[in-house]
Amino acid sequence: MSLNRHQVREEAFQVLFALQTDSDADLATIYQSIPHHDQHQIPEYLKTLVEGVNEHQGELDQEISSLLADNWTIDRLAKPDLVILRLGLFEMQYVDDVPTAVAINEALELAKTFSNDKSRKFINGALGKFERQLSN
Repeated sequence: MSLNRHQVREEAFQVLFALQTDSDADLATIYQSIPHHDQHQIPEYLKTLVEGVNEHQGELDQEISSLLADNWTIDRLAKPDLVILRLGLFEMQYVDDVPTAVAINEALELAKTFSNDKSRKFINGALGKFERQLSN
């Protein structure tokens, strides 16, 4: 079964959320828990997103912290919102064939599915602010 990139992003969110919830979890076990994959059929883009976000998590979290209002810390963010922001920022910076506008739109689609309208607006504002910083 071939998945489109939006579906892969949804799965990446689920894997990253599971890792956020239990940092000791085994990645291979999480991949196997995805219903329509076995260990040998994991989409390459899913691995790119999950491994990339994990590898750059410290940098991504610093960038997220810099986008927050003065009285906010990254620890106060809802876990789904944090995972979505990490995914969006990772795609904006490290995935050359994904335009910035697409990365932001996909993050907003994830927020519609896994978060709420207030969070979607917050994510849109944060990623938009980052996009403006990139442009300058």
